[in-house]
Amino acid sequence: MPTSPAIAVCLPPPNTMTSNDNKPITDGGTSAANGPPKRIRARYQRGPPATGADVAPVSPVGCCAMNASYDDFQSASVHFEVDNSADGSPALRTGWLMLAAGGAWWCALHPEVAHLAVVSSVFWIVRPFPRQAFRSNLLACLLITFVLGVISGQSRIAHAAAGDVVNMSFIGSVRVVDDPQPYGASTRLIIEVDGDRCELWARRHSVRARLESVSAGQYVTVSGEIVPLAEDRYLRVRWQHVVCEFQAEWLGDLTDGSAMSRASNRVRQLVTDAGNVIGGERGALFRGLVIGDDRDQPVEMLQRFRSGGLSHLTAVSGQNVALILGVATPLIRKLAPRAQVVSTLLIIGWFVLITRSEPSILRAGLMAAIAAVASSRGRRVEPVRVLSIAVIGLMMVDPLLAASVGFHLSVGATFGVISIGPLVTSIIPLPKMISVPIGVTLGAQVGVLIPALAVFQRAPLVALPANLLAVPVAGIVMMVGLPVAIVASLFPPLAHIMLPPIELGVWWVDIVARLAQRIEPASPVPGIVASLVVSVIVIGVAVSRQITRLRAKHEG
Repeated sequence: MPTSPAIAVCLPPPNTMTSNDNKPITDGGTSAANGPPKRIRARYQRGPPATGADVAPVSPVGCCAMNASYDDFQSASVHFEVDNSADGSPALRTGWLMLAAGGAWWCALHPEVAHLAVVSSVFWIVRPFPRQAFRSNLLACLLITFVLGVISGQSRIAHAAAGDVVNMSFIGSVRVVDDPQPYGASTRLIIEVDGDRCELWARRHSVRARLESVSAGQYVTVSGEIVPLAEDRYLRVRWQHVVCEFQAEWLGDLTDGSAMSRASNRVRQLVTDAGNVIGGERGALFRGLVIGDDRDQPVEMLQRFRSGGLSHLTAVSGQNVALILGVATPLIRKLAPRAQVVSTLLIIGWFVLITRSEPSILRAGLMAAIAAVASSRGRRVEPVRVLSIAVIGLMMVDPLLAASVGFHLSVGATFGVISIGPLVTSIIPLPKMISVPIGVTLGAQVGVLIPALAVFQRAPLVALPANLLAVPVAGIVMMVGLPVAIVASLFPPLAHIMLPPIELGVWWVDIVARLAQRIEPASPVPGIVASLVVSVIVIGVAVSRQITRLRAKHEG
């Protein structure tokens, strides 16, 4: 489950103002009473780049707290740059940007020209800027039309590749795209043959045993026949760019891939070795929590985590990106400001690589990268805007991601956490220590309600207590699991000292899943009804507050 966004706080230099400097200025200008003018607010937000001030590391959302500028030194007010850009020009409306993300998603799923024309026309009717900003409105409409056209064109090209496949024999070396995945008595492997991705199903024991040593990025010599996929099968696997099936006769020599793939495979092997020390189902769950390797997780484990609303813990998710950056924060903050941004981007790219570029990781990685760059420039971007920009960017690069269930759940959960979570938190009459976790969890559950019902036909009733009990401990395992696994594997004598606390955390997460499965009703009806009731309450509160806000604005 995604966590709420972190905030990087840029502290100003120590307070050197005199008592006279702190007095409000009633004739205008910068003061504790009215703050700086808009035209210089961006300069305040960026902070002093060369004064030696302690600048906190880049984080997914940036803002600047200017303690001594506007208030007493002990208190802090935060000024966000949301409605205007640094030069005072109007910014894109958040609602319009969200609509653009939805339009990009629709054009990726429906690349026909008719759909493109209808969706594009919507953005020529709905203005992204105030009415008087004619030139800005025109440029934004032209830009979104171009973006939608690119997405539709990319999607049509990707779909056309499946129609060009013909039956043919092949002998040669192919690149392994993803790690082998066991499915019952078979093993599935995705390979790239002359630029086309094929799925290879190994059903014979000898071939399956041969695939146990294969990893993504390697090259293997194969002999067999390429055949087109059935239409229903293609629709299920298109998000992986698979367009054909390779019916293998034999598998030959295995060679290593690029230096980058060898490095990522080495890290994954170290985590696997640490998981083997833990052993059993807990070792498999540990690998899933840390790097998303769920190959050895038994069906029973997957089922109980799904029944308790904890399926997001069995594989890597966007939460891992935030936690990995959290671990690296003490080192990043010792660097220069530009080095902080570069280091953050490198860490994100490295983690995306070792987790096999899962859709949820791509979404979280791009969001973190956007926020890191914005924060380095002293700007604060609303999380919903970051999510919308990330969705549009990913749709432009890979429109087939729109067909991924994992991507649907990841975007839905993130939207729920950053938009619905604060709303739920505000209406819960409890201390923040209790209301915030409840709000975040309920927000995520509401955000994934539609795709969860469409795919799994259920919404777990026990998801709230199960997540409140399991996610904090799972987060600790995700945060320290990767560095601990690397150190324990490189220095085996330390494994028996460092891994037991990690194993205890994994055991707790598994125990919560087992209890949740026992408590969860057999019928999906109670969970669905409860989720719908929560959704109706949240929508009602949101609409009521919006009406109140518009009424106050009209009266004012």
